[in-house]
Amino acid sequence: MILDKFSLHGKVAIVTGCDTGLGQGMALGLAQAGCDIVGVSRKTPHETAEKVTALGRRMTAVQADLSSQQAIPRIVSHAIETLGRIDILVNNAGTIRRADALDFTEQDWDDVLNLNLKTLFFLSQAVAKQFIRQYSGGKIINIASMLSFQGGIRVPSYTAAKSGVMGLTRLLANEWAQHGINVNAIAPGYMATNNTQALRDNESRNSEILGRIPAGRWGEPDDLSGPVVFLASDASAYVNGYTLAVDGGWLAR
Repeated sequence: MILDKFSLHGKVAIVTGCDTGLGQGMALGLAQAGCDIVGVSRKTPHETAEKVTALGRRMTAVQADLSSQQAIPRIVSHAIETLGRIDILVNNAGTIRRADALDFTEQDWDDVLNLNLKTLFFLSQAVAKQFIRQYSGGKIINIASMLSFQGGIRVPSYTAAKSGVMGLTRLLANEWAQHGINVNAIAPGYMATNNTQALRDNESRNSEILGRIPAGRWGEPDDLSGPVVFLASDASAYVNGYTLAVDGGWLAR
C-alpha cells in the first residue's frame, strides 16, 4: 500500500537545531510518522522532547555547539548508544549575519559558513559512514533556502552558504547513491518563526512579502512536516540530489 511507504516506524532521525521553529516542526512530523528522534541543539530541547514523547516516540538530546566539528563524533556515538542506529539526518541548524557586502567582516563570514555549510558537510560525512557500516542505506535532508536560488541583499555569507548547500546536496547524491543513501534538500520560503518576527511586525515589509507569495500567507513550521517525511521515507526512494522549494509559490512569481 502506498501509505506504508511513508511510514517511519522503527527509524531513528538526527535533527539539528530542533528546539524551536522549523527544526521542531520537522522533528514532530518525523515523530508522527513513527520515527524516534536524536535532537541536537545549543539548548536542551525540552519542549520538543515533551511533544515527541507525547506522540509515543522516544527522543534523546545532545547539547552541542555546531559552529565547530568537535561535537560530531559525540553526536553519532550518542545516537548509536541510546537508540541503536541512525536512518535519517536532517541538517537544519543554521545562523545568519546581516550587513552590506562592502562592510561585511571576516568573522561574520566564517561564523555563517562554519555552521551552515562546513558542519553540514562533516556531519553528513560521519552519518554516511554509519549508514555504510549498518549496510542499510539512509536519508540525508539538508535545509537550503530561497537564497539557494536567489541572491538577496545584505546576507553575503548566508547566500554563499545556502547556494553551497544546494550544490553539495547534488554532489553527495552523486557519490553516495551507490550506497543506498538519498541526499536531498528542502528550501523553505518565508516562514513564521522567531527569526522572521521583526519582518512580520513591520507592516510595510510584511505587506510586500505577502504580496509576492501566491499562497497569500507566511509558511508555518508544520508546512515542512509533509516534505520532510516524504524525503525521509521509502516514498522518495528514487528522488536524489533534488532541492524541494516549500515556499507558497514564491519562486514561481
